[in-house]
Amino acid sequence: MKVYDLIILGGGPAGITAAIYAARKKLDFLVITLDVGGQAAWSGDIENYTGYQFITGPDLALKFQEHMDVFGIAVKNPERAVDVYKEGDLVKIKTDLGEYCAKSAIIATGKRPRPLSVPGESEFKNKGVTYCAICDGPIYKSKDVLVVGGGNSALDAVIALARICPKVHVVNMTESLTADAVMVEAVTVLPNVVVHNDTRVKAIYGEAFVSGVVLKKNGKEEDIKVEGVFIEIGLIPNSNFASRLKANEHNEIIVDCNNNTSLSGIFAAGDVTNVAEKQIIIACGEGAKACLAAASYLVRKKW
Repeated sequence: MKVYDLIILGGGPAGITAAIYAARKKLDFLVITLDVGGQAAWSGDIENYTGYQFITGPDLALKFQEHMDVFGIAVKNPERAVDVYKEGDLVKIKTDLGEYCAKSAIIATGKRPRPLSVPGESEFKNKGVTYCAICDGPIYKSKDVLVVGGGNSALDAVIALARICPKVHVVNMTESLTADAVMVEAVTVLPNVVVHNDTRVKAIYGEAFVSGVVLKKNGKEEDIKVEGVFIEIGLIPNSNFASRLKANEHNEIIVDCNNNTSLSGIFAAGDVTNVAEKQIIIACGEGAKACLAAASYLVRKKW
């Protein structure tokens, strides 16, 4: 089995940045990922990524891909990691398609949408229930829709959908929206947006496709007719395969300031870790740090 200098798991902002740094370091490395762009590709209008006053998520993901293409970076895509562990000084990685060996590894597998877990959700997935307004929003043009969530990602979806949908309902379980003030202000002035605070979705229903939802507030139920339900209630770390590494109560991989995990030679970066803030630009910086730490580790080991 070939032994790489480095294997990077994940093709989002952290993984891509780590790969670019690895290419510049002339390491013999491989990227294994389910997609390129990660959560960045799901984002709508991005106005806080340095160097771009404005760029859409898909466009930024395309820029990431182009940057990797310049270096001819080898990418196994789509491929899912199922286990990572140490065998002596080497890192072994199992995927759904094969096995790999490296002197070091960086885990940058990000997060995935958190399910709502109500009746009808799984039944109508991709039949009116979706987790990506940017990906699927255009399908619901001229239709009434509902967004579940009150944070930044939810309101990002609301703003995008309000441009193309006659009415957008926002269902937020807390007493007020929790997104940044600028996002809340942008949403509350939209004439076709209705915010339902302190409310929960009890069920999603329809026939072949979604036709409505049942809401519950103060013990009372209300029926809302919509054709699309966008679930934006947070994310879950893609860390199940890394169960041999120490994680916190949220299953985020614990790293120190140099991106070291609990196993030497295995580093982690981005949203899959316990780093406090989950932002594209922070994930990129963490990916750069992780690669530099891995390169230093390789030098110290005299490989």
